[in-house]
Amino acid sequence: MTSADDLPIRRLALADLSACLDLSDDRSWGREEHKWRLLLSAGQGYGIDAPPDDPVGGLVATVIRTSYGDQWHAVGMMLVASRWERRGIGLRLMRHLIAGAEGVPLLLTATDNGRPMYERLGFKALGGITTLTGTFAGDAGDPEAGAGVRPATAADMPEILAYDLPAFGADRTELLTRLASFANRILVARAPDGRLTGFGATWPNVTTTSVGPVLADDPAVARALIARLATGTATPARLDVADEHPELLSWAREHGLAPAGRTTLMVLGAPEAPGDPTRRFAPYSMAHG
Repeated sequence: MTSADDLPIRRLALADLSACLDLSDDRSWGREEHKWRLLLSAGQGYGIDAPPDDPVGGLVATVIRTSYGDQWHAVGMMLVASRWERRGIGLRLMRHLIAGAEGVPLLLTATDNGRPMYERLGFKALGGITTLTGTFAGDAGDPEAGAGVRPATAADMPEILAYDLPAFGADRTELLTRLASFANRILVARAPDGRLTGFGATWPNVTTTSVGPVLADDPAVARALIARLATGTATPARLDVADEHPELLSWAREHGLAPAGRTTLMVLGAPEAPGDPTRRFAPYSMAHG
């Protein structure tokens, strides 16, 4: 069979969506078409095609870098076909992506299987993230859940962008302005004086409704947003909670969400993640940060 070192790396486009979904299926990640469309549209995807002597064809590896100006890059969808694993193809693809980043720090979440490769490349672990899923058992009509929380409108977007920049630590304008077409719900929280104190969204995945991003001034505002967002979702709610927020993790479990997995937040080229972790309560997605 052809050597992995001989296979060219190329840019991915929306036309590669079907092949990306097939590769996700091969790795039992599910056909996350909605998320893949956003990643391929807003990010820079790289892939390796199967050689002519491969019996299956399609893509044998992918990775996507979402750029936040020249401040940070998020890395996601690092996938290698099961029949090509342990042949160095993932390491080669990641080295290509890192070289293209030209020294800009990189942020990603790693599974236990992927973490050794990232450590070999110099990524440092910052902490864990717990994924919870289930039917949210709270009451969105509770005083805390309803106080100051309402659906977002186009008029809120300038304030959302201004709020997000210091909290996330990099300019996500392109990604956040796509929320209107990507998310099924976007909410804002405001103080009695009208000041924006947080925002959040949900978006549909294959078998769950992802809650995120969620950014807020404090845990109480975050809980108010999440309670409204996670109540009555068409599919089980999914919430990704970093170790910096143990109280949110406990609260989510008390309201019907159960741990479904763990990943590790990792960075390359910086001592810590950008922004203010005390105001980041849920990521846009694991692939976006």
